[in-house]
Amino acid sequence: MHIPVLLQETLDGLVLQTGDRVFEGTVGLGGHSEEICKKIGAEGVYVGTDEDENALARAEERLAPYSCKKIFKLENFRNLDRVLDEEGMPFVDKMLFDIGLSNLQLEEPGRGFSFKRDEPLRMTFRVTPREDDLTAREIVNEWGADTLTDIFTGYGEERFAWRIAQAIVSARTAKPIETTGELAEIVKNAVPVFARFGKIHPATKVFQAIRIAVNDELGALRDGITKGFARLAPGGRMAIISFHSLEDRMVKNFFRTYADEGKGTLVVKRPITPSDEELERNPKSRSAKLRIIEKLSTTTP
Repeated sequence: MHIPVLLQETLDGLVLQTGDRVFEGTVGLGGHSEEICKKIGAEGVYVGTDEDENALARAEERLAPYSCKKIFKLENFRNLDRVLDEEGMPFVDKMLFDIGLSNLQLEEPGRGFSFKRDEPLRMTFRVTPREDDLTAREIVNEWGADTLTDIFTGYGEERFAWRIAQAIVSARTAKPIETTGELAEIVKNAVPVFARFGKIHPATKVFQAIRIAVNDELGALRDGITKGFARLAPGGRMAIISFHSLEDRMVKNFFRTYADEGKGTLVVKRPITPSDEELERNPKSRSAKLRIIEKLSTTTP
């Protein structure tokens, strides 16, 4: 069963009201969406985006019993301005961004997110990538050693980034690297022996870094925050749940800047993290951090 992370804390922090217009950046499995629709009622409007068409279909079915007006868009939340324009909505009252990869996506066969199965190197959030979409295969087989090192270091905080990048470049001279299993084995053999048998698989950070690069996750978050705050009604609130230190740092810096400029006020000074009870119920929530900002009512739209 899907367990929405920091659900009650998010609902409390957004202070949802009957009739609110709400934008959710990543519908995912619809856990937060369902509770949002319950809160805003028949007079409310819910707009949800996701790049995963399967996620949208599941969420649409899950929310069918509820009376709020529901709008689902197959779109990256970085394009929320276009989505809202299409719906004739200059502003919304509340926004939620639940960043990252769902457990279902991670475990879904054929997506290429996991090294637990040997499958094609894809890692796109879209189930069916478009012809011009970047994939993990392109990164692994075409990007130079310096660039690979940069993304493994910057997005994965991988201490053996250079060694791994060199091993990948060397391996692909013999033949293209086609599958997750091949890549995981190359990474495992590239790191020192003592690093091959730790608590986490040696390829974990590399796979995370490649996924972030494939989907331009930090760029999307940057666009989502800036466009989202601009389309937030004065007095409205934005909540962001992140699972990676790079994401949380970006959210913290943006929110702090808005507060310092007198455009918003921080609802919480420090990020909200899962309670001991939630961690016991859902151990995978351990890295989640929730930050909330309210747009000042005196801010000019």
